Amino acid sequence: MGSQRNKYLELLHGWLARQLDAAALAWLDEQLGKADGADRDLYLAVGLAPRKLGKADLILCADDLAAADAARPGWNPAGWSVDQAARIALLLAAARDEGGFPAKLERLCNTADVRELIAFYQGLPLYPNQKAYVARAGEGARTNMKAVFEAVAHHNPYPAEQFDEHSWNQLVLKAVFVGGALNPIHDFDRRRNEDLARTLVDYAHERWAASRVITPELWRAVGPFIDEPMLGDMKRVATSDDPVERQAAVLALRESGTPGATVLINLSPDIVSEVEAGRVSWETVAEECKKPQ
Repeated sequence: MGSQRNKYLELLHGWLARQLDAAALAWLDEQLGKADGADRDLYLAVGLAPRKLGKADLILCADDLAAADAARPGWNPAGWSVDQAARIALLLAAARDEGGFPAKLERLCNTADVRELIAFYQGLPLYPNQKAYVARAGEGARTNMKAVFEAVAHHNPYPAEQFDEHSWNQLVLKAVFVGGALNPIHDFDRRRNEDLARTLVDYAHERWAASRVITPELWRAVGPFIDEPMLGDMKRVATSDDPVERQAAVLALRESGTPGATVLINLSPDIVSEVEAGRVSWETVAEECKKPQ
């Protein structure tokens, strides 16, 4: 893992070096050099990073993102800030003692502010001893702070790789409950399961009974598990006044092997044509869901 950690550090340092002035980069290099020493030095550097380096967006090109994914499949630093990237670099520098690092990270998380927590969780896929952070990631997935939750749930391969089915399902349910998007959840389709689908259908029933809106993205989790008893629910979605809901219904029903699904799909031949032409997908549904209603 040491060589991998060095590769991640090299990438982060290169990206930061392009944006930081000489004084800021010199400060960062000094802190990186002593990050694996006393905890106090690491805590101080992590806390000072925004003041010393700023909070500007980390500027990355397509080649940078490709390099990240090549170094660590699923690593997606798009949307990171300079101080967050620096904090993750500091943690990686502090992880030379791989056996002691999980406890060090836990101590940091216990005293972290919101921006620090976001960085620590964004870095989860890069740390050594990957299985050691499942409980900590679970804490992040249960938080009521949406930005912190999304640091775990969005553009982060760690949950899909390390969470068991129960923890994974709870993460998806939490995303639905807090109004978070599902499309940015890494490996979402691979981790779909029947228990999650049935729980989300029950949730839909509760929302309908209360005359509340349901995100059309919900049906992405249900599609492969649609059976005959669910067709009544899917008919409601397929005949909705909301065109995005109808698109979601068609996309979900196309993944069902239930004979009755074809009947409902054929209610929307225009959407079927758009799907087949590549103009309607779960990605376009997700984009529509982000627009103000």
